[in-house]
Formats: sequence, C-alpha cells, structure tokens
Amino acid sequence: MEASELIKKVRKIEIKTRGLSNNIFAGQYHTAFKGRGMAFSEVREYQYGDDARDIDWNVTARMNHPYVKVYEEERELTVMLLVDVSGSLEFGSSVCMKREMVTEIAATLAFAAIQNNDKVGLVFFSDRIEKFIPPQKGRKHILYLIRELLDFVPENRGTSISVPLEFLTNAVNKRCTAFVLSDFITRDDYRNAMTIANRKHDVVAIQVYDRRSEELPKVGLMKVHDAETGADRYIDTSSRAVREACRRWWLDSEARRKDNMTRSRVDSVSIRTDQDYVRALMELFAIRK
Repeated sequence: MEASELIKKVRKIEIKTRGLSNNIFAGQYHTAFKGRGMAFSEVREYQYGDDARDIDWNVTARMNHPYVKVYEEERELTVMLLVDVSGSLEFGSSVCMKREMVTEIAATLAFAAIQNNDKVGLVFFSDRIEKFIPPQKGRKHILYLIRELLDFVPENRGTSISVPLEFLTNAVNKRCTAFVLSDFITRDDYRNAMTIANRKHDVVAIQVYDRRSEELPKVGLMKVHDAETGADRYIDTSSRAVREACRRWWLDSEARRKDNMTRSRVDSVSIRTDQDYVRALMELFAIRK
C-alpha cells in the first residue's frame, strides 16, 4: 500500500473508531475491564475492625500509635490485542472483509484503552507468531498499531488459536486483558491453551464471521478458493446435499467454539460482517459488569 493511501486510511479509521470510543463506550469499557491488582495508597490511624495484618509497624513505631496501610485497586491495565492475520480473514461477501472489521474493532478497543490510560500491545498471529508489538501508551502508539493493522502482510496463511494464547501465557508476565480477534476457523484444539491463558490473564474472545460461512447461496456451480492452503475446487450449490453439508459444518464448528469458551470460562461475542459491531461490543461489556 502506498504511503499516502495508508495515511488516509489510518486517518479514516482514527476518526471513526476514536469517535465511537469517545461517544459510545465512555464508562462502559472502564466498568467492564477493571484493574486487578491492589496498590499501596496511604497510611491512616488504626480503627476498630481493621485487619492487624495491615499494620505498618515502621510508622506505628515512629508515631507511638498504631497505623495501617490503605490499598486501592490499580486501575491501569495492560491490554493485548491478539489479531488473526491468516488467509481466511481475507474474505467478505457483503459489507466488508473480515479483516477490515477486525481492524476497526481492534482500533476501537485501542482508543477505549488509552482513554483510560491503559497500555496497549499487539500480537499478529497465523499458525505462528507473526509480529509482537509491546504495550505502550498514547495516541502516537495507537496510530502506529492502526498502520500495522492496515498494512501488515503475514508470512504464513494457516491458523492456530493455541499459538498466540501460549505466547500470551509465557511472554506477558503482568496480568492483562487480552482480546482474541479471529474467525476461529481452525483445526487445532485450543481449549487447554485458552484455559491456562485465562487463569493468568483476562481473556476475551471476539469472533468475526461472514454470512456465507453459515449458509451457501443457491447459485449453481461455484469455484471456491481456500485462502490458507491455496487449493481451488468447484462445488454445486444447486445441490441441497452440498448446502446442508456446509450448514452442518458451520453448526458443528460453532458448537465446538462455544463449548471451548464455556469450559475455558472466557467471555465471548460473535459478530457478522454485515452487522453492527458496536451493539455487539456493548452487549459484551454489559455481561461483564
């Protein structure tokens, strides 16, 4: 992508997604994703009912009167965006491609995060870790992330959800909120990796899918291309058996995905490319209050 075209696209994404963060998600993100740690705030005189384990013995000795440490919740978060850049994201049959919607959602979450003074990092993954951008704060950093989301070209085309989750568990030490943005079209069994990652971090799954994954149109002979393997084949969509087989595959795939989320205790939302992702994200935020 040429530099001038990229700058225009970055600016367009910024205007739209920052506006959504400012006007729609104000307060919602803060409530849904709270800091998890406890930080020392101050000392005060001991009061009846205080936990003796909180007594600050150094201050107590100096003042000759018992004082206790007061803690408050750490608000600052580290947010990690785990973004699928595999071949299957390069598909769209209606409003936009899956990767375009993933980019907008990731940018919206990033702007919501920096409004709350949170750090944001990014992991691109296919069936390997394609790129890791460490968490930082500020608008300049977010614009860099958006440029990467728009222009990044992966080396591999396959998909593994386990790979970024294992990377998150092993490479990110401080507890963070991690959004996994993918169509979750994968053959690997990622439940164990997701369960372990969610014990250490706060993992949230956002599925972006196209309506043609749910149901094939009845348009006769159709050439289909597997963007991850590069294979082409022809299918007869006028055949009811072919359309029903496609439908069963989708239902089975969705059943496995939902079961993985439930067993891993991961909050998730599923968004179709021709639907309003703002409403879906608001519903996700609401269930976390």
